[in-house]
Amino acid sequence: MPFDVAAWAPWALEIYAGVLALLLLATTGGWWLVRRIDVPRDQSSLSPALYLGLRLAAGFAVIVTGAWVFAELAEKLGTDGAMGRADQALADSLRTQLPPAALQMFALLTRLADTPTVVGLCILVAAVLVWRGRRWLALGWVLAVAGNGVLNTTLKQIFARVRPVHDDGLVLAHGFSFPSGHSSGSVVLYGMLAYVLCRFVPPRWQLPLVLAAVALAFSVGVSRVFLRVHFASDVLAGFASGTAWLVVCIVSIELTRWTRNR
Repeated sequence: MPFDVAAWAPWALEIYAGVLALLLLATTGGWWLVRRIDVPRDQSSLSPALYLGLRLAAGFAVIVTGAWVFAELAEKLGTDGAMGRADQALADSLRTQLPPAALQMFALLTRLADTPTVVGLCILVAAVLVWRGRRWLALGWVLAVAGNGVLNTTLKQIFARVRPVHDDGLVLAHGFSFPSGHSSGSVVLYGMLAYVLCRFVPPRWQLPLVLAAVALAFSVGVSRVFLRVHFASDVLAGFASGTAWLVVCIVSIELTRWTRNR
């Protein structure tokens, strides 16, 4: 291993807070940059087709990046085992390093991407959208959330990785481990929720919604590592696959909107 990941375990909470802060800063910077560059379609000098093409190209770049990260992690599962040893060393170290109060907090946080939460929120948002007459958006929302569930289940069966031992009784998880369904599910669920809400709220509320979605998705993924129901690489793979699927869904919805407007 190029470095001893287990040595980082005593500072796990500090590392989590630092990475979260950097992630939120990067999201804010990216949002500001997009707002500076992205001109509304009715004010752009580009043709509608070229305007749409540039947006699709940006989305495609995110999809390719997410797929590449996932493929790299999946490939390392079957190589020399270095990633597996690093995963196990980190999980073993976290067993004794994290205070009980922090584990209790993350045990509550991880419930935000449990299956009952995902299904309940999916039904609720879909019902509200249908009630408001946004049936196409409701369909896109349901397909995004449900499709990610099918995708993650399929990937788990393909790789069939056994979960780490988690015997503290805080959270119990069954089935295979790679990739993390909570990680990909939180990215898609809260990312799509932010996208849907941004269609209805004033512009000043849009960035806070996106930041909240990023913070929730990242924190849920980290909770799976801290609670030792997933290895770190499972969570990274879940983030990658969830981000790729989220962008696929948003791009598809935007393309459908453009086609219907034409």
